[in-house]
Amino acid sequence: MTTNHESTPVSPNQVPDEWFRKKEKDLVEAEAVVRPSLSYWKDAWRRLRTNKLAMTGLVFLVLLAILAIFGPMFSPHAVDGMDLPNQNKAPSSEHWFGTDEMGRDVFTRTWYGARISLFVGLAAALIDFFIGVIYGGFSGYKGGRTDAVMMRIIEVLYGLPHLLVVILLLVVMGPSLTTIIVALTVTGWVGMARIVRGQVLQIKNYEFVTASKSFGAKTPRIIRRNLLPNTMGPIIVQMTLTVPSAIFAEAFLSFLGLGIQAPFASWGVMANDALPVILSGHWWRLFFPAFFISLTMFAFNVLGDGLQDALDPKLRG
Repeated sequence: MTTNHESTPVSPNQVPDEWFRKKEKDLVEAEAVVRPSLSYWKDAWRRLRTNKLAMTGLVFLVLLAILAIFGPMFSPHAVDGMDLPNQNKAPSSEHWFGTDEMGRDVFTRTWYGARISLFVGLAAALIDFFIGVIYGGFSGYKGGRTDAVMMRIIEVLYGLPHLLVVILLLVVMGPSLTTIIVALTVTGWVGMARIVRGQVLQIKNYEFVTASKSFGAKTPRIIRRNLLPNTMGPIIVQMTLTVPSAIFAEAFLSFLGLGIQAPFASWGVMANDALPVILSGHWWRLFFPAFFISLTMFAFNVLGDGLQDALDPKLRG
């Protein structure tokens, strides 16, 4: 005799709780598997946020940029407004950073100096970026004889004393804001070119580059679409280190009288004007420009170190 075992429907109330818990656990594990991982840039930003020193530098630079733009608006004094009866006044409620030998407000001049210093630093970094990326990318991608010739040119430029070249150009062309930027970028792009070349040499034989070549892509397109996006980490780090170098160079040249000229204000000019009277007790005239020069360079350097760690693919995880 044959017995037919028919399936008996089970009501929801008869299903054990363990079954629901197991299904819920399986669902969570499945979602974890299919959930997309963080992109390279999102993961880099996540790691950068854990670096408190780098984030402190970033916050300071953002505040500095805001004050450089809007800071003079909080002061009723003009950047070149002279008030001879109030010469060399100490910091007070009327003049927050004091006054100089001509009665000009140091607070207002400090933020105008920040504008010039940040503009010079960012302009020099951007010019170094464009020249260095194009030159280094083309040299590394072409390789062979072309790369050898282009690298010999870089070695010659790298061997020239950078500061001496800048001073000679300023003497020949005359001191001005444009001349400073040109002088700082004449040989300043060499470091960027060497970094980009090294990165391109590492990745130019990867499969995605070879695939682009097989589809007939031109050299500029391969460099722009395939090579540069994969070298942006070291490039960004190099740019963050170029900006403070340019800011310090501008301040140093202005301190020597070869940079920004009156009536414009820069941190280097303010420090140069304050040096002869520092022994007279007018400490505020040198303190504020020197303080912001030092703090700005420190902020850029710690941010650069933080970016170097955050953008390092070996540390991703």
